[in-house]
Amino acid sequence: MSEEDDTGPEQVEPIPSGPVLVGRVKWFDPTKGFGFVVAEGASRDILLHANVLRNFGQSSVADGTAITVRVQETPRGIQATEVLDIEAPQGMAVPLPEEGTTISQEELAALPLEPARVKWFDKAKGFGFANVFGRPEDVFIHIEVLRVSGFADLQPGEAVGLRIIEGRRGRMAVQVASWEAAQRR
Repeated sequence: MSEEDDTGPEQVEPIPSGPVLVGRVKWFDPTKGFGFVVAEGASRDILLHANVLRNFGQSSVADGTAITVRVQETPRGIQATEVLDIEAPQGMAVPLPEEGTTISQEELAALPLEPARVKWFDKAKGFGFANVFGRPEDVFIHIEVLRVSGFADLQPGEAVGLRIIEGRRGRMAVQVASWEAAQRR
């Protein structure tokens, strides 16, 4: 008598296909659910859908941010099928508007990346707050820090990685990363 395996067919991960292009975000509107990327080697702008961005772990991306995407040609044009990397602007000091100073890239890199969840963020007001797991106090997030981190907006409940300093009025973020992207680095 033989034992039969009734677990069904083996699940195989799909093999990624399509060319990989590096470019910059032309614009992205989370409300509309899409935006466009401009890349060398692409004959036209590349459509970046919100679902593709969410699969990478982000709900928004700032205009001008460097991005690496896998693409496919469709009857309606070139579309991103996968975001492989989002690179915040490098080599610039991070502004700390509430502190009236900046923090260098070296100082930033020395800070730990802390897991947090966005409590709320109001783009019109230019700030919001997040909660670091296991800590009771809120962390202030300024829109300028968000922008230089490569984000355009944050959604309540969104998981992020924060580099944090102690400011005059409490803890404040000096860098924001999607939690999924932070785990890959």
